[in-house]
Amino acid sequence: QVTVVESGGGLAQPGGSLRLSCTVSGGAVDSYTMGWFRRAPGKEREFLAQVSKNGDPYYRATFQGRVIISRDSARNTVDLQIHNLEPEDTAVYYCKAGTIWGQGTQVTISS
Repeated sequence: QVTVVESGGGLAQPGGSLRLSCTVSGGAVDSYTMGWFRRAPGKEREFLAQVSKNGDPYYRATFQGRVIISRDSARNTVDLQIHNLEPEDTAVYYCKAGTIWGQGTQVTISS
């Protein structure tokens, strides 16, 4: 059984950076298209970035230049770095391996 677990959330300050990690168990991260999404309070879940099976990253245009997705096959993780944090980045961040979702990790941006 494949499971997806996000980590690295918490409280961060505006203007700072955050690194979220997605760990896959029961499967290899390079066997899936791995994606990061988020759901802000009162909003629909939205796509941020993904890395394909062959390692190609793809970013939603809105986040291009502010987020970086990276895959570590040895650790079986996919990380998401978010820079220049804004209060509007407050959300639950989700990782998806193929069609399998994690439970999410809460990120709160506040001074």
